[in-house]
Amino acid sequence: MASLSELLIPFNGARLIEWFDDLTELWHETAPLKPNDISSPKGLTQWIHYKNFVVWHLEEHVRHEKSSNQEIVDAEKTIDLHNMKRLAAIEQIDIWIDNVLQAADISPQGEILANSETPGSIVDRLSILVLKIYHMRQYLADKSLDKDLRKTLNLKIHILQEQRDDLARAMDRLLLDIRQGKKRHKVYRQFKIYNDPSFHHGDYEG
Repeated sequence: MASLSELLIPFNGARLIEWFDDLTELWHETAPLKPNDISSPKGLTQWIHYKNFVVWHLEEHVRHEKSSNQEIVDAEKTIDLHNMKRLAAIEQIDIWIDNVLQAADISPQGEILANSETPGSIVDRLSILVLKIYHMRQYLADKSLDKDLRKTLNLKIHILQEQRDDLARAMDRLLLDIRQGKKRHKVYRQFKIYNDPSFHHGDYEG
């Protein structure tokens, strides 16, 4: 039977960065690929990155193309749907971890506090940072950039890489604290009124 640390390996910070880097490079050469299984840790992380990848390029297309107002509205609706599923995947990661912790009988008592950010939300932030760094490097590859702009981009990439690595270490520390009972793992539900048709009756603006 796998140990708790082995079960949580898919959420190791360095592994996630490598996984998202590989997917980002591959998908820019081919096309974004949905995971076959979105119930497993690896499938859930790929699903989150897939959604962030698609949303990134939809937003980029709307910004850079001469889109009509209707095209922009349609794109925003599609982006909302992708984001709704991305938030659901973040929650599912936290539920998966919660189930693993319960099976291992890890349930801190007393005044042990929950972290302000869950592992699922850190996965999402790492995915977005990987995409930011990739696209900034693509801009940097433009031979026509002047020296000052190139210097600015290099500085921004350096800062983003530092933020990415800090976040990866924070993920590892959080998982260790959770395993040791020093932090309480808590699932935070993603309630979005504007995506819930039961709230839309014409007289409510959500």
